[in-house]
Amino acid sequence: MMRLLPILLAAVATLAPAMANAQTPPVVVSPDGRTRLEIDAASGLRYRVVRDGAEVIATSPIGMVTSQGGFGTSESAVTSSEASAVNDTYVPVAGKASRVADRYNQVVLHLTRGKDGVTYDLVARAYDDGVAFRFVVAAQPRFDALDVYWETTGFYFPADYACWGANSGRFENSHETEFDPIKASAMRGFHLYDAPLLCRTGKGETSFAIVEADKRDYPGAYYARRADAGLGVNVALTSRRDNIPDSPAFKVSAHAALTQGPLLTPWRTVMIANRPGDLIESSLVQLLAAPSAIADTSWIKPGKSAWDWWNGWAVNVPNPGINTATYRAYIDFAKAMGLEYILIDEGWYKGSSEGPRPADVTVPVPAVDIPGLVKYGAERNVGVWVWLQWKQLQRQLDAALPLYEAWGIKGIKVDFMDRNDQEMVEFYHELLSKAAAHHLMVDLHGAYPPDGLLRTYPNFVTQEGVLGAEYNKFGARITATHNVTLPFTRMLLGPMDYTPGGFRALPPAEFATKHRLLRPYVQTTRGQAIAMYVVYESPLVMLSDSPDAYIGADGRLTDGADFLKQVPTSWDETRFISGEIGQSIVLARRKGDRWYIGAMTNEQGRKISVPLATLGAGKRWRARIWQDGADMNHLKTSTTLVQSRDHVQLTLAPSGGAAMVLEPAGD
Repeated sequence: MMRLLPILLAAVATLAPAMANAQTPPVVVSPDGRTRLEIDAASGLRYRVVRDGAEVIATSPIGMVTSQGGFGTSESAVTSSEASAVNDTYVPVAGKASRVADRYNQVVLHLTRGKDGVTYDLVARAYDDGVAFRFVVAAQPRFDALDVYWETTGFYFPADYACWGANSGRFENSHETEFDPIKASAMRGFHLYDAPLLCRTGKGETSFAIVEADKRDYPGAYYARRADAGLGVNVALTSRRDNIPDSPAFKVSAHAALTQGPLLTPWRTVMIANRPGDLIESSLVQLLAAPSAIADTSWIKPGKSAWDWWNGWAVNVPNPGINTATYRAYIDFAKAMGLEYILIDEGWYKGSSEGPRPADVTVPVPAVDIPGLVKYGAERNVGVWVWLQWKQLQRQLDAALPLYEAWGIKGIKVDFMDRNDQEMVEFYHELLSKAAAHHLMVDLHGAYPPDGLLRTYPNFVTQEGVLGAEYNKFGARITATHNVTLPFTRMLLGPMDYTPGGFRALPPAEFATKHRLLRPYVQTTRGQAIAMYVVYESPLVMLSDSPDAYIGADGRLTDGADFLKQVPTSWDETRFISGEIGQSIVLARRKGDRWYIGAMTNEQGRKISVPLATLGAGKRWRARIWQDGADMNHLKTSTTLVQSRDHVQLTLAPSGGAAMVLEPAGD
């Protein structure tokens, strides 16, 4: 890997005016020359984003209001600036790609507030797939701490864009809701949209997503309609829960002790591409995060897991439930399917439902022999994960984590945080750091949207913060339309623990009256069920249904289970092939010399032609194809030889899908 500062003559030429004259508005241009981040500091910090000569984000403010006055206001002036360019490579431990180009141009503006001499920086970057900026405020003679009350930063639109957003409507929530289509003009100030807020400038034009990256010692953001009712959104910060001494009447969002290091606001980021689907290939959120804090990552292993909670402990043993015999049966199933893990969910430790007596996350209930199960699993090459309620774990964090390591636990699923305020962000960092010290992987549920933290802590292998398959147990919200909206929206940020694998399907009309808590149904086909394992990104992924959904009474694999046995969970390359938000998607992912292709549709059945040329010229493959069959619960399979110039025709049933594996056919 090579880091050159600067390396691109074109970038240096573009940024030279900023270096030569601090009064000249600087422009940061992406390495491919298509995207411009223009910054104007003449009367308060402003910026705009232009792609291919067309304005994407109109002139918008950058600023924050704090206990030490305003930052980004007209009282500040640029005193100097520095330009640089980076050409590097990010090597993820697991995820959508095994190597990611880290190329960007950057300018740092050094600002001074005229009235009192307060200094701070604005750092701005342009990548081929987006732009980002953040404040850096260091300790100085006038103060060594500050409270952030709110940000004035906005993303203003020059036109009435078509957007898709997850409107949580309140600050404390599980971040599990639909991404609904909405025109920019229909947004309201009381809406609170989670990241990403996805918009299109027009059909066949530019698509972009507003996100944030690299939160630390700072709250999470939502996006609300501009206070002046113009088109676009402003950042809305979540307030702290605690009381800051001597704070004014309005709420504090972040308290920064600058003696511990400078205040870094999260990167305010706009991901940019031609098509919404092209954003799926981007790793911009991870690229903006801090590099890995873990030196040795060899113990971090992606994989597939059996799971008890979704299917209601439905294994073939006497008195199935939260007991050792049940989990031995799940381990046996995992071995038979070639799964790397089992997950033991709620109920395994003393007081996990938090009754009158406090819980103890270090004491298993008498019916569950955790060390014995870990040993039983290790003998069968199956690791064990355990579930924890976050408050109960937090109280005993320093006692629990070394104990789990001593037991041989591989990972922990931590649940019900349901917040993104500064204290919760701090808990994430503490938990992930200490879990890494004890060689524990982490899956966070009830989690705020990903912000790239998996780069800093690669043991953070997946997370929820998605309206996933668990909702099939509670109602009819998990529709085919929802399923083909997620890849274009929530998945742009990083892995999502959607918990796929539901193999018992009913048509939507029947599902509405027959959904149930135990052994639930889905309202999408078997073809869509297996396609999710390619389309949805998650280095740890569940086989959520009961073991007998995958292995029949005769010991034979059910339709599609053979595909689940072989599909990887971490990839070398990801390519978007075709699709539209809420309509359909075809996505290809490569592992080694094999391509895996997943196709999904909404409630409309459709025929899809999959071009193979994008996967490599002059190639010949043996294609194994799984498509929707005679009904929702069956598949038809076929094997054929194909070449790069071919198109493979897939027929998707309503609410359906298909999967395909391409392996080299040789000469």
